[in-house]
Amino acid sequence: MNNWIELLAEFKKKKQPIAFVTVTKVLGSAPCRVGAKMIVTLQKEIFGTICGGKLEFQVINEAVITINKNQLQEYKYTLGPEFEQCCGGVVELIIEPMNQSPELYLFGAGHIGVEICNVLNNTPFNITLLDTRKNWKSTIEIPKNINYLDIDFDLYKQTINWGPNCYVVILTHDHKLDFEITALALHSKTKYIGLIGSKTKKNKFDHMLKNELNFEAGISLVHCPVGLDLGGNTPKEIAISVAAELLQIYYGK
Repeated sequence: MNNWIELLAEFKKKKQPIAFVTVTKVLGSAPCRVGAKMIVTLQKEIFGTICGGKLEFQVINEAVITINKNQLQEYKYTLGPEFEQCCGGVVELIIEPMNQSPELYLFGAGHIGVEICNVLNNTPFNITLLDTRKNWKSTIEIPKNINYLDIDFDLYKQTINWGPNCYVVILTHDHKLDFEITALALHSKTKYIGLIGSKTKKNKFDHMLKNELNFEAGISLVHCPVGLDLGGNTPKEIAISVAAELLQIYYGK
């Protein structure tokens, strides 16, 4: 595949998730060459080839899994009867998911929300900070590359890019709004939901979800209190604990 740079640019422009396969090592006899590349889509459409045969078929399946996990994977294959090969060579490759940057939505532009923006700036997350209070942005300072929205809650459902790359942290100035966002996030597809709050708030929300909205799982799917238990209770320290948990989830640690 000689035009892979152009193809990657096209998929990026369309924001279409793909997996980019590259052969990194070949030992012994094998029908592959180092540097061979292949693009795989979620629909198992391929561009280029790494070798053909059962090995390539296996790699295509692994590529789809990699797209869904959105985590780079490394594989090592010994070519034998499993792949209808008798050469006994070894092939190593990497499968890199692309065009799936994690989207982080921070609901609440208070001290902690602003600090989370600062801590997670220039990490893999595309960050959007939201607050329903009009003209509130003039009271805070956030990095220029952070997206800021002051839209009403009624617009959240169609504005948020819900899906497997969606991370939500809820820390607004209003408990009622916190609950509404929590309920919306639980009924939408998300990778992570974090909610700031005490044990009392957690229990109250759990009761409301189960008894008022008939959501059987209650708050069990929500990280509450949000963040890792690192100690400290200043906005900066809480922001670091939240950032650490988000990165832990993103990297699958």
